[in-house]
Amino acid sequence: MKICNTVEEMRAARRTARSGSECFGLVPTMGALHEGHLSLVRAARKECGLVAVSIFINPIQFGPGEDLAKYPRNFDRDRELLEREGVDFIFAPSVDEMYPAGAVTYVTVEGISEKLCGRSRPGHFRGVTTVVAKLLNIVEPNLAFFGQKDAAQAVIIRRMVRDLNIPVQIVTCPVVREQDGLAMSSRNAYLDLEQRKSALALYRSLIEVQKRFIQGERKVASLIEAGQRALAEEPSVRLDYLEIVDPETLDQLDDVSHRALAAVAAFVGDTRLIDNIMLNAA
Repeated sequence: MKICNTVEEMRAARRTARSGSECFGLVPTMGALHEGHLSLVRAARKECGLVAVSIFINPIQFGPGEDLAKYPRNFDRDRELLEREGVDFIFAPSVDEMYPAGAVTYVTVEGISEKLCGRSRPGHFRGVTTVVAKLLNIVEPNLAFFGQKDAAQAVIIRRMVRDLNIPVQIVTCPVVREQDGLAMSSRNAYLDLEQRKSALALYRSLIEVQKRFIQGERKVASLIEAGQRALAEEPSVRLDYLEIVDPETLDQLDDVSHRALAAVAAFVGDTRLIDNIMLNAA
């Protein structure tokens, strides 16, 4: 496994790899790897002859007062995990390498980046799309793998790739959960034992929405109300949003007639967590 710390090192590795005919896969991460990340790596290994994983904590997707400074960092552990998974390349640049002095260019997907987490975290998705565009430009993968847990992010990245004619296929992989249902997240490491129990309220709220949907409820207002009641049973959890939206546009819906994305974000203590499930009408 080769570790590339500069753009030129990564591009040189990609040029060498291009001499073969293997599919080249990329899994973008911010490190602090868990089983959710590793499921993306395994999906990439299954589809691609060569796999690169980027580890870069992207400062421009964090807003003022967010957790950039304390975001979990353990490169040695991440490297060991990726080596065990048979990853070929790690791209681990510095902030200065990715954003040279004087950098003033950003990528924004208008209209859609202000929805869901984009409404709660202004500028967040601009930071995400900027860094992902840079990673795709540097690594030039055939396939890039993202998790469904960050459902809005995946939708926005697919739109960016389409609009900018970037020659890459975006693959979205299922949410990976703990045995009790909690969606895996690097931020789960912030939770103490009591907060960890409280965090299950997010998944319970989605399950309540799903249950009412399966029972035949199609009015979004009623579904959201049911999910909010379930979440309110855990008073230590503070709701940011619970929305049911079109899974392609992220537009809010009044009724669920086909497929819909039920998405929740909430604070457990100071930790903001997200989760989602799909609702599929017959």
